[in-house]
Amino acid sequence: MDYTIRKALLHDRDSIQILIAESARGLSQDDYSPEQIELAISDVFGVDTALIVDGTYFVAEHAGELVGCGGWSKRRTLFGGDQYATRDTTELNPEKEAAKIRAFFIHPQWSRKGIARAILSRCEDEARSAGFRSVELMATLPGVKFYLACGYEKSRQIDQDMTGGVTLALVPMRKDLE
Repeated sequence: MDYTIRKALLHDRDSIQILIAESARGLSQDDYSPEQIELAISDVFGVDTALIVDGTYFVAEHAGELVGCGGWSKRRTLFGGDQYATRDTTELNPEKEAAKIRAFFIHPQWSRKGIARAILSRCEDEARSAGFRSVELMATLPGVKFYLACGYEKSRQIDQDMTGGVTLALVPMRKDLE
């Protein structure tokens, strides 16, 4: 494919936020209502600047445009952008805790072209190199099949509270790296 993967930079923030919204709106329609999608974009999904600063967030780029993004984290926060209220930036112990796979979004026109798999492979390799023995994530419903195909095991679905009593179904997933 005609794209490159690189570490995200702080000046990518606005483009990443646009990509996240386009991805959520374009790829979540079969699993979530329009209201859930819009509230997820405003309340939960978004850029996590800590990942960019840590150098663990990646973007896929084609002809100067972002077509995918995703990363991993050595910090406790499992999901949610900068606007998400429940955040814990404490560093994890790689010998006892799982690294976090975070914020994977692909532009709808670039889905199913191997971009997410390429970014995920890089994230898993880096987490393994940092001493982590496992990774975990919180999948959106559209992402569950992808992560299952990549060797992740799912737990029971949860409902994440959002504004106005609306909930968003999410699925905790985990994978051993050893």
